[in-house]
Amino acid sequence: MRLATWNVNSIRSRADRVVAWLQRSDVDVVALQETKCRDEQFPEDRFRELGYEVAHVGHSQWNGVALLSRVGLSDVQVGFPGMPSWAAKEGLDPAPEARALGATCGGVRVWSLYVPNGRQLGDPHYDYKLAWLEALRVAAGGWLIDDAEAQVALVGDWNIAPQDDDVWDMSVFADSTHVTPAEREAFRAVVEAGYADVVRPHTPGPGVYTYWDYTQLRFPRREGMRIDFVLGSPALARRVSGARIDREERKGKGASDHAPVIVELA
Repeated sequence: MRLATWNVNSIRSRADRVVAWLQRSDVDVVALQETKCRDEQFPEDRFRELGYEVAHVGHSQWNGVALLSRVGLSDVQVGFPGMPSWAAKEGLDPAPEARALGATCGGVRVWSLYVPNGRQLGDPHYDYKLAWLEALRVAAGGWLIDDAEAQVALVGDWNIAPQDDDVWDMSVFADSTHVTPAEREAFRAVVEAGYADVVRPHTPGPGVYTYWDYTQLRFPRREGMRIDFVLGSPALARRVSGARIDREERKGKGASDHAPVIVELA
C-alpha cells in the first residue's frame, strides 16, 4: 500500500494539480491538510472519478482536512478524544477546528492532522498548539495501550521542525515558533508514546525539507523546513519499505508551499 500526506494549501485552487499528481503517483491513500473549504465546497466528485472514497471536514476558508482512499474508508471520525477547541475571534465561544480526521483504510487507521501553527511566542495560539499536541499524545498513546499491534499512521503538517537540521538556518528562527524546546518536546512525546518517524530513515538530512515559504525565493534557494511527517505505530513501522518527499511537486505555477510525503508499506 502506498500512503501519502500533503498540505495542499487550498484544494479548490489546486484540484487539477492534485488530480494529476494522484494519477502520476499511484497512491492508495492520501491525507490532505489545509483544504480551506467547507464540506459542500470540497471537489469530491473529481476524486471519486479516480476511484477514491472521500472523507472531509471543513468549516470555513481556514484549516480543513481530508482523506482519499481507494482501499476502503470506514469508521470515519472527526477529531480525536480530548482535542482542544479554539475561539476564532475574541468574544466567540471556543469550538473544535477542522484539524483532525481519522478513518480505517486498507486495515490502517490513518489520521490526517493539521497541527495548530502557534503564530508567535506569547500568543494564546501557541499555548493552544501545545495543549492540542498533548491531547493528541494522550489519545494516540491510548490507542496503543488498547492494542499494541494496532496499525496507526499519524500523518500531516505538524508545524514543528524537531531537529536543527530540519530548517535551513536556525538563527533565522531564534525568536520564532516551530523550533522552540516546548514544541519539540511535544513532538518527541508523541514519538515516545510509541510512534516512529518512518520517513526520515529513508530521507536523511540536512537540507531535506517538505515546506518552502512563497516569499524571498525560498524554494529555488533551498531554504525550507521539514514539518510534514508520517509517524507510525510499531506494527505499521515494521511494514515500511521505503519513503520519499516529492520535491518536484513544489515546482511550477500554482504549486502548494508543501511537497507530498509518500510511504511504501509492504
